[in-house]
Amino acid sequence: MPNHRQRLEKCLSNQQPDRTPVALWRHFPVDDQSSNGLARATLIFQEAFDFDLVKVSPASSFCIKDWGVQDHWNGNSEGTRDYTKQVIQKPEDWEKLSLLNVHQGYLGAQLECLQILVKELEPDTPVIQTIFNPLSQAKNLVGKGKLLVHMRKFPEAVHAGLKVITETTYEYIRAVSAIGVSGIFFAVQHAQYGLLNEIEFEAFGSHYDLQALEAASDLWLNMVHLHGKDVMYKRIAEYPVQILNWHDRETSPSLSQGKQLFEGIVCGGLQRVETIVLGTPDMVRKEALQAIETTGGKRFILGTGCVVPTVAPYGNILAARQSVGI
Repeated sequence: MPNHRQRLEKCLSNQQPDRTPVALWRHFPVDDQSSNGLARATLIFQEAFDFDLVKVSPASSFCIKDWGVQDHWNGNSEGTRDYTKQVIQKPEDWEKLSLLNVHQGYLGAQLECLQILVKELEPDTPVIQTIFNPLSQAKNLVGKGKLLVHMRKFPEAVHAGLKVITETTYEYIRAVSAIGVSGIFFAVQHAQYGLLNEIEFEAFGSHYDLQALEAASDLWLNMVHLHGKDVMYKRIAEYPVQILNWHDRETSPSLSQGKQLFEGIVCGGLQRVETIVLGTPDMVRKEALQAIETTGGKRFILGTGCVVPTVAPYGNILAARQSVGI
């Protein structure tokens, strides 16, 4: 029987795998505040479900806490944390950001988490590390409500900050790669027409994304997560990655349309709230089989369009895993 890596390699080469690969991931609030805590929680989750890849999900603040932000978990069902202190208060603060040492502080702690996972997981189980794209990091440095205002009123200042964020991200991806992971999970949050137009996203988003992604060019299993609705799918489909993941049950394109627009693997098919949280195992299996039929089971990974909420029933996650076979 093929192992996880071999199964995914079949998908990458547009061949029919022995079964459809499947991967779900979630946050681990509180546990994600230490490298060992997140590693152990991730290992237990993988031991329970034996997914075809392990996507590591630190809190979004891990990459910017060394610049001084503060956050707190208030019980959000997705496991995400609320920011209580931003470091960009005025436009000139963007130019005060300095390059981070990616081997120290919170960034270094996440490298330690990856070292534990790579050491303890079987070598044929791919590990991919979450990397928030530079513009997503910028949003959390200044606050969701202020980012677009600063971009449109003080573009030069924001560009100065994005250059530093991008260089730090590039160096961090290189450090991640050196540990022996299979790829990165590159989260893009602003490629949505409800937030930016294509010219704005090109200038503030993809321009920096492509620079950061150069650091992952030697990895074989890079995934982009395209967050939100009314997304710029065609633009992101041009990114040099192997897998695209988006909210396919909530926004266009559909999985079949997505496959036509992207040469790599598409990941999705399961509605993470109505089905994985509020549904039944039978509903999960039905939706999974529909997604497999839609894609023909080729160049496809069964998953959710975004992170699985922490309140998802065990039985529903198990049903997703078992829907593809042993």
